[in-house]
Amino acid sequence: MKRTLLTIAATAAICLPCFVAPTRAADDHPAKDRAEAVDQAQKASKIFDEIMGVDEKSIPRDLLDGAEVIAVFPDVVKAAFIFGGSGGKGVVSARDPKTGKWGPPLFLKIGGGSWGAQIGAESADFVMVGLNRDSEKVFEQEEWTVSGEAEVAAGPVGRSAKAGTDWKANSGWVSYSRSKGLFAGLSLGGSKIKLDDDVNRAVYGGSFAPRAVLMNQVKAETDVKDVWIFPQTLAKYGARKPD
Repeated sequence: MKRTLLTIAATAAICLPCFVAPTRAADDHPAKDRAEAVDQAQKASKIFDEIMGVDEKSIPRDLLDGAEVIAVFPDVVKAAFIFGGSGGKGVVSARDPKTGKWGPPLFLKIGGGSWGAQIGAESADFVMVGLNRDSEKVFEQEEWTVSGEAEVAAGPVGRSAKAGTDWKANSGWVSYSRSKGLFAGLSLGGSKIKLDDDVNRAVYGGSFAPRAVLMNQVKAETDVKDVWIFPQTLAKYGARKPD
């Protein structure tokens, strides 16, 4: 909210101390947002490690080997989906098309849509896997809708599942969810995903471009190098040799 310009010098002098505290508080926000970025990257990495730790219920390795984009949303709250709140936060990384390496994380928010198969749970972890280069393009937008701008299908589960099936041909994304120890493919149709602008600006600077971040063309602040734990975790399960 813009402050009204004060025209009376005496009033301005009296009110001047009132403006000092908010300025200091605002200066503290980038540090808080950078700490949140590290926390989100660590949570997403932990969730992905746990999911991949159970072979018979994990995301198929051959699917991950061919993945171009992976997003993880830890501990998304059900009430936010019912009442239209922010829901939760997440992290996404894209694979460099030349080197095959996973790039730095971009920070996201998720909300809206329906709870689907997880209706009995209070919270759940979600994973979205982009299967082609077009799946990265949705992050050039400030906000987008699952199964609107991006068609998403429920993904196969288990090491015996094969990536060369119909859903790969018919959808740019597949999704998964986990709650109360259960893990399954889940369609997140209607959910809204948007950029977490405050966190991204704190990590990559005020003029960050989503695609430039995903393609590792933007240098992050030195005190947030721990956010790289997320792409490093993805690399353990979705390795690919350079072209």
